[in-house]
Amino acid sequence: MAALTYNQAVSALESALKFGINPSLDPIHAVCEKLGNPQDSYRVVQVAGTNGKSSTTRMIAALLHQQGLHVGLYTSPDLTRYPERMEIDGAVVSDELFAAGISAALDGAKKAGLTITEFEILTAAALWIFAKEGVDWAVLECGLGGRWDATTVSSPEVAVITGIGLEHTAILGDTLEKIAAEKAAIIKPCCKGAVIATGIDPGPQQVIEDRAKECGVPVSHVDLSRSADIAEALEHFPSYQRFNSATALTVTDLALGRRVNKEDADAALRGLQIPGRFETLQTNPLLLIDAAHNPQSAQVTAAEIERRFATRNQTSDQGEGKRPLPALLIGVLADKDVEGVVEAFCPLFDRIVATASASPRSCSPEELAAIVKKATGREPEVAPTIADALDMLSGTDVIATGSITVAGEVKRIWQERQTK
Repeated sequence: MAALTYNQAVSALESALKFGINPSLDPIHAVCEKLGNPQDSYRVVQVAGTNGKSSTTRMIAALLHQQGLHVGLYTSPDLTRYPERMEIDGAVVSDELFAAGISAALDGAKKAGLTITEFEILTAAALWIFAKEGVDWAVLECGLGGRWDATTVSSPEVAVITGIGLEHTAILGDTLEKIAAEKAAIIKPCCKGAVIATGIDPGPQQVIEDRAKECGVPVSHVDLSRSADIAEALEHFPSYQRFNSATALTVTDLALGRRVNKEDADAALRGLQIPGRFETLQTNPLLLIDAAHNPQSAQVTAAEIERRFATRNQTSDQGEGKRPLPALLIGVLADKDVEGVVEAFCPLFDRIVATASASPRSCSPEELAAIVKKATGREPEVAPTIADALDMLSGTDVIATGSITVAGEVKRIWQERQTK
């Protein structure tokens, strides 16, 4: 198969979207076998969880790289472009290397006689790229669940569970325990350890611990004092990231077989950027995006908003020293807990614009506005598209949130407008 150009690679991925989710590891195993099993060429940390897994994955990769190791990072979804899902030593892979990886993955699928999904193509491409570039470690974020996630083709030395919440219940199960079982399936006998983050309810935590015991894998529980040791380096992050940083440090200690010292942890995390997680695109006027997309993540983001801004529920004394409250641009996917996300965010804000990203899964702006009114008793403004919402809020401080697709689309539009 001839090597694809970047645009051809993107077209191939967009064509594969229609194949959806495949609840089987057989295809990704078959493709990787045709590629020479690249996932066996390096050591692996695999990260699953409802919330915090992207941030934790990035922090682990940064901490490992700080130790002089060559590190691949695979996250999902991207915010604006597919290559953002793959990094080596903190840099997004080039369009040329990305296209080469997609070409290899599609060639492997062709040789295996298979038609595979978008996520399977991307995962096979990332695993191939990491092998080609000779990484020492790859840190892989699960896209959905764990048991049938394409990243589970790997044999992780460390398996990480960052949190358990109700999500994708039609696929993962309708209880926290069922969802925990799906995510805990990334724990395998090959692991030298499993790390469980703080804040997981006792029932799901027991499910994870039982899986680890069944596989003969020791469990490490996260010690939050690990983040307290590097509080100064974490000041540029929202406060909720201290949980993720403590998890990342625990994982890195386990992966290396020794404790990462304070100086190295400081150096790794001080300048780290987490795309789409309380990310400031500009300061005057403020444009801040956050990918909170379920009630749990919305609640921690709302708490950070209250910490940083004078909200409508604060007196002038309570808000002293804080910035005035921005406007809220919100869009939520219809297959999420829309009411839960709205109830977490909207009571804080005076000005709210209900909108929708281009995703076909988006809740319509009108339906979202009705949910906002029910939660707050106030009529929000309505914008049919993200671009319209940004135009309505031109010159105003804005926080844009409610889904990963909203955060990504706001960032993409903002980037395009910066170049004009």
